[in-house]
Amino acid sequence: MTWTARKPEFALVTGCGRGGIGEALVKEYARRGLHPIATVLPHENSDHLSEAGITFFPLDVTVEKSVLDLQGQVEKLTGGRLDILVNCAGIAYTMTAIDTDVKAVQRMFDINVFGPMRMVHHFHPMLIAAKGAIVNIGSIGGIIPFIYGSSYNASKAALAHWGNTLRVEMKPFDVKVITVISGEVSTNILKSDANRTLPEGRCPDGATDRFKYASNVVAMSMRSAPPAWFWYGSFTFLTRFLDIFGWRRVWDGILWNMFGLQKLKVAHHSLAKKAV
Repeated sequence: MTWTARKPEFALVTGCGRGGIGEALVKEYARRGLHPIATVLPHENSDHLSEAGITFFPLDVTVEKSVLDLQGQVEKLTGGRLDILVNCAGIAYTMTAIDTDVKAVQRMFDINVFGPMRMVHHFHPMLIAAKGAIVNIGSIGGIIPFIYGSSYNASKAALAHWGNTLRVEMKPFDVKVITVISGEVSTNILKSDANRTLPEGRCPDGATDRFKYASNVVAMSMRSAPPAWFWYGSFTFLTRFLDIFGWRRVWDGILWNMFGLQKLKVAHHSLAKKAV
């Protein structure tokens, strides 16, 4: 009886800088026996990946040549197959909707939305060859009108609904598409938002540990029949419940109280009276 060696499975994850979701994901894929391939920005430190023995390449998802260079390197490494592509690279932008710097938001969309589009455009032949899976890391921000996050929310909403159509279009090729609706996860995403970051090991109250998050997302990405949207992380249960059963303005009152917008209204009316 002849035994055929099992082909190694490869998982490519973008945005694997230190302290983020991507780093946790590639380490979890490695733990589960897959060959993870990480990407970091060309100028970004990669010691955390080298120390873990994880294959990594430089990538800027906003640059076509960078994506094409990565495609060639991955194709050579994997023999033309890719089992899982995780579009994780992303940045935040916090600002009131009326004070938005459009150029800054264009850059964010280039990373958060057009980046995954570029990756799928260039890597889909390898995914089809492997009958693989595409995982887009979304956010409850694409569902909830978080105050001061209108632009980020819009980018995640766009990613989710692009993924919906992508899922339908890729089904004939046996490629699965999963959108992860992420709750609050303990990462350092704010490092790219006005150079803010949290001290090592510090995370917001109630945030989900990124390694626990990674364990669940990786498990879901490896299922033969995953859900279209996978909700996971802090506040996702409430968000999903209200999104299904609540009315369109259900979040208005919640966020009004959460952010103390009554004080802003009073201050605005006070200034308006003085101006008369």
